[in-house]
Amino acid sequence: MNTFKLPKTALAPVAIALLAASPLAQADTEFKFGGYVKADVMVSDYSNGAPGDSNLSRQFYVPGTIYGDDSRASTVTDFQARETRFNFTSNSDLDGHTLKFFLELDFFTHSDGNQRVSNSYSPRLRHATVTFDNWTAGQTWSTFQNPGALPEALDFVGAAEGTPFVRQGLIRYTAGGFQVALENPKATFTNAEGARVESDSSYIPDFVARYNFKGGDASFSIAGLVRQLEIDENGFDESETGYGVSFAGVVPVFNRDMLKFMLNYGDGAGRYIALNYANGAALTDAGTETISSVSGFVSYQHWWSDRWRSNITASAFEADNPDVLANSNANETSYSGNINLLYSPVKPVTIGVEYLYALNEQADGDDGELNRFMLSFKYAL
Repeated sequence: MNTFKLPKTALAPVAIALLAASPLAQADTEFKFGGYVKADVMVSDYSNGAPGDSNLSRQFYVPGTIYGDDSRASTVTDFQARETRFNFTSNSDLDGHTLKFFLELDFFTHSDGNQRVSNSYSPRLRHATVTFDNWTAGQTWSTFQNPGALPEALDFVGAAEGTPFVRQGLIRYTAGGFQVALENPKATFTNAEGARVESDSSYIPDFVARYNFKGGDASFSIAGLVRQLEIDENGFDESETGYGVSFAGVVPVFNRDMLKFMLNYGDGAGRYIALNYANGAALTDAGTETISSVSGFVSYQHWWSDRWRSNITASAFEADNPDVLANSNANETSYSGNINLLYSPVKPVTIGVEYLYALNEQADGDDGELNRFMLSFKYAL
């Protein structure tokens, strides 16, 4: 992370003109920029045929995207630099108040480029927040998620089915280790065929609270979620209450070794866990019925030396689908594991190799397997 300050006495005339109408012109403001460049080579083998180039599964592992296309070859190789990201931060002291702005972009999820000529992909918004003292507003990690507990992996998430993973609009208040937030209420449902139905009817914000605490050198968090699953379309006019709880920890073991873990339970938690592998509720002839799930991961990091380290991670998710989905292609269970070897010859540079295995199973018994080998080069700003 590089830092530079622009004291008022050193501002160029043009900068003064641009900032004259801003509170930053009267503040002691610190600007930072950061991010990293990351290049990946991925060789992926899909048990029932690889999905197309533009499929999300070809960018990183997302549970539910690996069922593939049996009309295609099973093994594919992808070169990409999509995980590369850039962020910008400003911190200001305004009459004893702290004002912070944060913006971050990367290049994942878009299908607007191609691998034939230019590999030109649009930037996407990851984070955009303004924090004033204890209040934060904008788009960032859901309060239900503890990103600090995620394992170190070359594949983007690393324990995809075992963790909450949501970035969205929110308003959050923080007081010490306690956080409470109102967040975007988007609800998803599963119809009788197992397909996802997105509701546009949600209007009550999701309520999330989290408490972060220490135990010696270890850090922990416990989070709770309450949400209303609303749908008033497609012949349905229903509402269900959903909830979720999540417990996570980062525990030093010995020397620099680290144990990370997470355990989640939800009934109607839906999209908050496992990248929306299961939805919040099922649509039935009698109305709606919430979908419960249990998930989690455990990851161990071992340092072989000051420059070499490895991470081994196991992750799992299981949904308890209602009987109406028994013979559908609704997602039901997901497992994955990965192991890597990382080398940092100098602090900003990491070179690594990783193997990932994943198995996804649907309610009707159909499944998909993924074996992926990755080679990555990363330079952190």
